[in-house]
Amino acid sequence: MKETQQSALHLLYFAWVREKIGRAEETVVAPHSVATVADLIAWLKTRGPEYEAAFARADVIRTAIDHVHVKSDAEIGAAREVAFFPPVTGG
Repeated sequence: MKETQQSALHLLYFAWVREKIGRAEETVVAPHSVATVADLIAWLKTRGPEYEAAFARADVIRTAIDHVHVKSDAEIGAAREVAFFPPVTGG
């Protein structure tokens, strides 16, 4: 049985998510068990206290896969880019 190679995933962080993590972007190779946005967030939270702090309120963080807004149960599939950002308020 041939094992598939997990693709690199480019992650973008905006606003206070970026501030808490300490970087605007990075490229990662997530474990094969990461299939959805929720899985990705759960895995990121294990990468250190800065990720745990950034995703502590994951329910309010918005996500886009390849420039399309998605919900946390969205499949990552063959995505090349995932962006995380807090909700924007206006006034």
